[in-house]
Amino acid sequence: MPIYEFECVPKGHVFDRLQKLSDPDPEVCEICGAGPVRRRVTAPAFRLAGSGWYETDFKGDKDVKRNLAGDSAPASSSEGKSDSSPAKSDSSSSTSSD
Repeated sequence: MPIYEFECVPKGHVFDRLQKLSDPDPEVCEICGAGPVRRRVTAPAFRLAGSGWYETDFKGDKDVKRNLAGDSAPASSSEGKSDSSPAKSDSSSSTSSD
């Protein structure tokens, strides 16, 4: 269930409320009892983590892909070196054949 932020229109009080998407918004302020109240637009309070997300995989470290567990970073850097070596030898052999 999401947490919504509401503002008391007459007095400006701000309060949070945990409710279902299908629940109606409150009609009166939970602090002073005055109404009406309106829902405020706020930033989401969650962080996405895992493979493919910029925040966890590509931010910093000179664009080196990293895993939260830490065991993939060395493997991907060693694979990158071995992948580039055969590619260079393939291109040089095809160049010498022409």
